[in-house]
Amino acid sequence: MIGTLSKQNFWYRQAKEIGTIVLVSIPFTYVSCPNCFKNPKYVWWALGINAICWIILWKGNSIVADFTDKHYSWVKYPVKRFLVGILGHTVYTCVAITCIFYIMEDGFGISMGDIWTTLTYSVVFTMLISLVLYSVSFLKSWRELAVESERMKKEVISSKYESLKNQVNPHFLFNSLNALTNLVYEDQDQAAKFIKKLSDVYRYVLESRDKDLVQLEMELKFAASYLFLQKIRYGDSLLVAEQSMKTEGFKIPPLSIQMLLENAIKHNIISEDEPLKIEIYQEDGYLFVVNNLQKKNIIKSDSSEMGLANIKARYSFFTEKPVIIDDSNHKFTVGLPLLK
Repeated sequence: MIGTLSKQNFWYRQAKEIGTIVLVSIPFTYVSCPNCFKNPKYVWWALGINAICWIILWKGNSIVADFTDKHYSWVKYPVKRFLVGILGHTVYTCVAITCIFYIMEDGFGISMGDIWTTLTYSVVFTMLISLVLYSVSFLKSWRELAVESERMKKEVISSKYESLKNQVNPHFLFNSLNALTNLVYEDQDQAAKFIKKLSDVYRYVLESRDKDLVQLEMELKFAASYLFLQKIRYGDSLLVAEQSMKTEGFKIPPLSIQMLLENAIKHNIISEDEPLKIEIYQEDGYLFVVNNLQKKNIIKSDSSEMGLANIKARYSFFTEKPVIIDDSNHKFTVGLPLLK
């Protein structure tokens, strides 16, 4: 039923558009051939031929415009979009008019006058109409960009707030202080190092909270400090393998790596019998964080999905490259695009 209604609406729109084109063609028929209106025999031929020409030119140039819009955005390539559009409309109009001209003359024996005059008028009319439509399309694109930019700014601000709120949470601090309490009695030197790393973690959080992007090297150092605190808590039950990486010139949204590490630790079993293994490596312009899947038997929480949505929302503001998420082969893999 819905498909039938869609088809009916489609054909209704097409009929309405063609009817409008035919009505518009009438005054131009009089301009191009005023003598045709003196003879009723010729007026219908003139109206019919002009209507066909207008329909072919209008619908064909609409297809050209849609094709050009698909490949060249007004926002990203305004000059190229304009030049390619003008060239496309000119070529299509010349080819269409030439075909109509020779079909009418050779096929039906109807004279359409001088072909160069017809081509000139057709191209001029096409360009005038195209310029009006281009102006509307250009302004519409910029308006949509402005609306999208404001929406993305709000999303980024919201994501940064959620990210900060998720990282500086009472549970992490509570667990860290518990680990520190035990460490003070067992190893004072290690306890001093623990305090230094905990200080580094919170200092980085405070320093990066107003930044959209940070140097990859700084984010990795922060992640290392965070993992040091977690390894004190879990010992050999938490295994981390980090490959050497090229960090120079690359940037990343702050706290994004730490959020992935926190999700892995929070949602998976970590024990001597079932250690959690985390890999961090760089490949094909991405930074990958991979952990083996051994999910806890607890009520499903939305926090990890919210964390991933947070990361994807922040990345969408800076790049069209997607955040890679894969949970196949008993592993959970997240790939973060590295920005320059």
